Amino acid sequence: MIAIVDYGMGNLRSVEKAFKKVGFDVIVTSKPERLKDAKGVVLPGVGAFRDCMLNLERLNLLDTILHIINEGKPYLGICLGLQILFSESEEFGASKGLDIIKGKVVRFKVNGLKVPHMGWNNVRFKKEISLFNQVPDNSYFYFVHSYYVVPEDPDVIAATTDYGVEFVSAVCKDNVVATQFHPEKSQRLGLQIIRNFAMMAEGKSLRELHQGSSLQ
Repeated sequence: MIAIVDYGMGNLRSVEKAFKKVGFDVIVTSKPERLKDAKGVVLPGVGAFRDCMLNLERLNLLDTILHIINEGKPYLGICLGLQILFSESEEFGASKGLDIIKGKVVRFKVNGLKVPHMGWNNVRFKKEISLFNQVPDNSYFYFVHSYYVVPEDPDVIAATTDYGVEFVSAVCKDNVVATQFHPEKSQRLGLQIIRNFAMMAEGKSLRELHQGSSLQ
């Protein structure tokens, strides 16, 4: 069972439908015990960084998410679910994040380009990780965001994208993977990423993922 964190924000139902479409059981829940029992946890989101952190605190989910990550359970962050992994965000003044990954979240400052960055853009892989199994490098995915992450440690960078500046579009640290783009909105290749995470949650190795069938 994959659990999607319901904290009152985000594109929860689209993410739920994506997991079901690739054949995996999934629940949407705000109950800490259900999250702890899941094989993998997904935190999607759109909206303000500070509001996300406040909602998680209000629902007593901050400690639960930290516990889940620290015990080694697979975690997938999508968009805002990526950003809150970082130490802080400059959105609406400095706001503290989960501090799982050292670094900050900053706003796009690009001349002649619209903000938010919205639409399809290509993603260039920086390392081979299970999440990208059977997804070609330089593939296009769907984005909608005004802020991007700047990690202190370059080793966590899994992919980058250009939008006036080269920004980090995916990270990987131990059991944590996260994307700035929305796989649930990115058609076939996005579904492949959803499937890959579900298989990771079931304990499949990178070799086993390569041996599995891709989505047609």
